[in-house]
Amino acid sequence: MPVYEYKGVTTGNRATRGLVDADSPRGARLKLRAEGIFPTEIVPGRTGSAISDTLARFRLPQLRRVPDLDLSLFTRQLGTLIGAGVPLVDSLSALTEQVENDPLKKVVGRVRESVNQGMSLADAFGEHPYVFSDLYRSMVGAGESSGALEIVLQRLADYIESQMELRNKVTNAMIYPILMLVLSALVSGILLVKVIPTITGLLEDLNQPLPLATLVVISISEFLRRWWAVILISIAAALLLGNRLIHTERGRLVWDRLRLRTPVIGRVVRYVAISRFSRTLATLLAGGLRIVQALDIAKAVAANAVIERAVERARDAITKGANIATPLRQSGEFPAMVTHMIAVGEASGELDAMLGKVAATYDELVENSLNRLIALMGPVLLIVVAGVVVTIILSTLLPLMNLTAAL
Repeated sequence: MPVYEYKGVTTGNRATRGLVDADSPRGARLKLRAEGIFPTEIVPGRTGSAISDTLARFRLPQLRRVPDLDLSLFTRQLGTLIGAGVPLVDSLSALTEQVENDPLKKVVGRVRESVNQGMSLADAFGEHPYVFSDLYRSMVGAGESSGALEIVLQRLADYIESQMELRNKVTNAMIYPILMLVLSALVSGILLVKVIPTITGLLEDLNQPLPLATLVVISISEFLRRWWAVILISIAAALLLGNRLIHTERGRLVWDRLRLRTPVIGRVVRYVAISRFSRTLATLLAGGLRIVQALDIAKAVAANAVIERAVERARDAITKGANIATPLRQSGEFPAMVTHMIAVGEASGELDAMLGKVAATYDELVENSLNRLIALMGPVLLIVVAGVVVTIILSTLLPLMNLTAAL
């Protein structure tokens, strides 16, 4: 059944807008009036799939990504309605009216239309890959096959919220160092480009040999003022080239290996990757997916090519009859505690529960490591910023101080 977007006025003279499914615009108008809404505009609803296809064709990201919070709320509400015995199409219809995020509202309306035409829920979600990931669609498909769709949707909602919380922790931890670096660059740039040239003429009029530090600062200032355009273009070109190289298979592997081996930061990167992998694999296995299929999906969630290669080797070993713990241990990328807990989970038949414990443990390790990193970087960055500013200022004042001492 087609979906229409409408704008209208309620009986209380309040403006409203939303989606309604009907056979025709006239049917949509009659349906809205029966609900006490007087439509002022009715147009065919845009499905979003054509936009997604166009973006996918040019390999561009979707411009308006659905926030994880809205997706989690939709998933949990859908699971609750299905658990209460509400038919799937009716549940989607109710959520179409309740969802506040406009892109998600349109997608849900399109999913409802596809399901109403006989398509499975997982396949309907598959028409919108920029909203519903491979993990999401696979879990829903497994829930439909096993008859446990309500439980799977609740687990999916928990998973989305846990990943959102982990990502927020990492993002919040990076805000302070980035702000400090930007502040340092801004202050140094103002001093070198605006302040130093003003004082340079005065220093030259002294007709005295300038200290080495002063000469270095003056040279840097002149270089920045003369070549600032070339510097900006070079930085932009280097960033673009680096981005292209990182997105190649070889470049991504080298970059991710470098991140893992970076002192202090590499430990946090590894903890985050293991936490994501463990929680994703636990969620997939609890949802009824087979281990090989679950590993194919979970490896990408780790967002690290080195970890992905280790998981791929484990998957290949499993297809030949091996367990999962041994190849992960042999890769050297997973700590002994992780592989030991996985081995215990395999032996006890509770691999998903054990992976959940691994994820919870590493979530705590990530939080603790980030707190220690922030506590360490705060004073270090303050010292660096203060050192740069003081060095620039003293290099300009030093000749004047020498002249004063000579007098």
